[in-house]
Amino acid sequence: MTIFDKREEGFENKFALDEEQKFKAEARRNRLLGLWVAEKLGISGDAANSYAREVVAAEFGEGHDANVVRKVMADLEAAGVAVTEEQLRAKMAELMAQAILQVKAGT
Repeated sequence: MTIFDKREEGFENKFALDEEQKFKAEARRNRLLGLWVAEKLGISGDAANSYAREVVAAEFGEGHDANVVRKVMADLEAAGVAVTEEQLRAKMAELMAQAILQVKAGT
């Protein structure tokens, strides 16, 4: 194995690690978002955790964040809770920063 092969392998390993951490951070953000929305909906305990899992699952498939936004906005509107899409996206950005720190810390 040449030095270039080793270097390429190192870059590939770093890319894989970065992608894994990104995936974990997005899932963590969506869980935190689900708990935040559950609180707004008056849901607590096991039901809040269950709702948070639904929000995490909403990201899978095409659309990713768009699916999460659609699901959460529909749930909030159905419950008569006034949150704009801009407010929701701002909260998602705030929670993403928090999730990244948590994933890096290993919590």
